[in-house]
Amino acid sequence: MSKKTIGEQYLDDPRIEQAQKLIQEALAEHSSHITGVKAADPELKEEYEKTLKEFSEYRGGKLFYDYVGSGIGKGALVELCDGSVKYDFITGIGVHYFGHSHPGVVAAEIKGSATNTTMSGNLQQNSDSPKLFKLILDQANKYGAGFDHMFMTSSGVMAAENALKMAFQKRSPAHRVVAFEKCFMGRTMAVSQITDKAAYRKGLPPTLEVDYIPFYDANDHEGSIKTAVSMLEKYFNRHPGDYAAMCMELIQGEGGYFVGNEEYFKAICDVCKKHEVSVIVDEVQTFMRTKEMFAFQYFKLDKHVDFVNIGKNSQVCATIYRNDHKPQPGLISQTFTSSGAAINAAYYMINEIANGGYLGDEGKIEKIHARFKSNLEKLNQKYPELIEGPYGIGAMVGMTIYKGDAAKSKDFTLKLFNNGVLSFIAGSSPTRVRFLVPAGAVELEDIDKVCEIIETTLNECK
Repeated sequence: MSKKTIGEQYLDDPRIEQAQKLIQEALAEHSSHITGVKAADPELKEEYEKTLKEFSEYRGGKLFYDYVGSGIGKGALVELCDGSVKYDFITGIGVHYFGHSHPGVVAAEIKGSATNTTMSGNLQQNSDSPKLFKLILDQANKYGAGFDHMFMTSSGVMAAENALKMAFQKRSPAHRVVAFEKCFMGRTMAVSQITDKAAYRKGLPPTLEVDYIPFYDANDHEGSIKTAVSMLEKYFNRHPGDYAAMCMELIQGEGGYFVGNEEYFKAICDVCKKHEVSVIVDEVQTFMRTKEMFAFQYFKLDKHVDFVNIGKNSQVCATIYRNDHKPQPGLISQTFTSSGAAINAAYYMINEIANGGYLGDEGKIEKIHARFKSNLEKLNQKYPELIEGPYGIGAMVGMTIYKGDAAKSKDFTLKLFNNGVLSFIAGSSPTRVRFLVPAGAVELEDIDKVCEIIETTLNECK
């Protein structure tokens, strides 16, 4: 028997196991009372409204929804501090992939908290980090992509920033980037220049020179490819050597749930390689949401991309990259990378998706999409003047209501929230209502119930 560290002996202590067991028993007992959508408790309403008002003041603006969670949920359901219970089908814009209070996630977080009650930094990582890095890189290289490295960071936008910095250093003195129209990469000083939404950079000084090409149009396959290649060649020849990176969302989330195409992406990557432009794939929203672990694998781009950014569902955020883009010392660092609780939760969730029957043509993610799609198609047939779609892929589902009217779509989401379902809006011209389904927690019957609430809300908003 090999010698154990004091830390390993600590984790093997039966008192730690007993503490975990007691917490799990308490969680099971209390979450058992969460059985379905529930209206707010009148006795909690006054205090809840006071909390909402104070919180809005503290953060300098009103919350989109009157949402403050109580700290417990069950499956796809979550309880708010007013005692109401709702279906969480937006999951913090893609964070709570296993819902709220998932026993397996809680157990992983307890273990992580027991070993590290603070944040792990770039200079100091615990033994759980190497284990997580290997899991993610193994999954990224499932089909021989050949990624060598991963750098963990504190947010999805910082993963994007790190990829940009490495690309700029690799391609120095290049200083321009290309992205898709209607793309979203984040809101930092640099990345807000790439996100194709002027409101997100209002009042900010320009930090990057960015050019755009149209995203894939499923109604014009050949034309989309021809236009993208032509525009890229035009940009690269007009400013030779000035472009460091092509930033690609493979499935546009904020832009309105538009799905790309393998041939289209490969044509873009080929032009980029020809002109020595690095390809950055942003998977902060798409990671773990298609029938493959990564969307770049879904589109068979394993050998075509240089960087992949992940976040949200992964609990930790990271930049995955090849050795030929390895940064020089000092370019990237991070005071906080993640917490022990999040690192252990990440390992549990990613491992579960990889090995728990979620992926592939017959996996749970495809079944979730098929069930949601079927329900929304029936609503479209019943109310063709009110609802169109569905759109999206995997655990990302969207619909257009009221012909994409922005104000009406927003009002619908607020009413849907009051009726017991969290959703969100995306895109413009048309605006769509989107759902990020908690695949690790949802049952197919939950989707049926959510769609019943959608139908009720549509009729109320006529």
